[in-house]
Amino acid sequence: MEEIMFRKNKLVTMAVLCLVMFTILFYGCDPEDPNNGGNGNGGSGNGSTPSDFLVKQVAASWQHTVAIKTDGTLWAWGVNGNGQLGDGTNTNRDVPTQIGTDTNWAFVSAGNYHTLAIKTDGTLWACGHNEAGQLGDGTNTDRNSPTQIGTDTNWAFVSTGRLNTLAIKTNGTLWAWGNNNEGQLGDGTRTSRNVPTQIGIDTTWASVTAGHMHTLAIKTDGTLWAWGRNSYGQLGDGTNTDRNVPTQIGTDTNWASVSTGSYHTLAIKTNGTLWAWGRNNKSQLGDGTTTDRNVPTQIGIDTNWVSVSAGSYHTLAIKTDGTLWAWGSNYNGELGDGTTTDRNVPTQIGIDTNWTSVTAATGGSHTSAIKTDGTLWAWGSNSYGQLGIGTSFDRGTPTQVMLP
Repeated sequence: MEEIMFRKNKLVTMAVLCLVMFTILFYGCDPEDPNNGGNGNGGSGNGSTPSDFLVKQVAASWQHTVAIKTDGTLWAWGVNGNGQLGDGTNTNRDVPTQIGTDTNWAFVSAGNYHTLAIKTDGTLWACGHNEAGQLGDGTNTDRNSPTQIGTDTNWAFVSTGRLNTLAIKTNGTLWAWGNNNEGQLGDGTRTSRNVPTQIGIDTTWASVTAGHMHTLAIKTDGTLWAWGRNSYGQLGDGTNTDRNVPTQIGTDTNWASVSTGSYHTLAIKTNGTLWAWGRNNKSQLGDGTTTDRNVPTQIGIDTNWVSVSAGSYHTLAIKTDGTLWAWGSNYNGELGDGTTTDRNVPTQIGIDTNWTSVTAATGGSHTSAIKTDGTLWAWGSNSYGQLGIGTSFDRGTPTQVMLP
């Protein structure tokens, strides 16, 4: 009897919760106002979310978004014309949709039209557009559900670009495949590859990030390396010359993280300083100008930057105090400050101090971020439902995304 009563109470609680969520989502904001936040006042709200909804990682690209929940399940939404969501269809989704039933997804990366993910067993999986072999399965055939790439079980990290993919194995080796027209794979050629191809013989690669057509990576010794297209100085080597092999950028050995946008690059050093270079037509570098830079240029004097993400023409970053900052293009509200005004220096977004990670869509104009409580938030362009909030209206402020 006690078990029956417990189940009844649980069902009642769930029903009430669903009703509250429905009220907030559908009556707490004006659906015709593209800048109105999901809590009904255009603000960020308090982020109160059931534990089942918690997210540990999110990746955003051109017009789709993918995320992994704390329970290890994979979710996707947005445009799906090439099967990049991985749900077995080519139907767009405007709310988070679970991909399969597996509960062992560890990391995911979203390219312009394709998606790559790694499971906890170290296997690599891909879906979506495959015109240039960017999935790495040895074909050029699109896949609309996750397809295992090879049989290796030692994949540690993966980064997807416009039409290419880079990855690192647990042994520190670097691998690349897909489009190579600008030398972005780094194998010394401009030949595209449809299977993972080792780049050099080094075993000291720590991280890699694939931009629109350029690539940046950091080695375990803290040195920074770049290759691919360099028309706007996005490689940072002081020239505008393309490179088809990894080329060291300067001599510093204290690079901690790096992020590539469409044509610009942002990085943080171990001392917490922020650096930027490449295209700056929308002030995406954050140096107060619209002048391109072909060498790393320090942004401000702050020494408390902890993470940064470069989007198409906008940039987002988080400081050690948990505050969120944005700059660059704001045409679709992708900065999240409630306006559509571009910003040429880092501008604080709201007053919250509990942001833990942020991803600015490379090739796109939307942003997704996670707070320390595991809640997911999104803003910016939403024409294909890439925000995951059940509509196609843009949002100009952080709006909570409710995963089922």
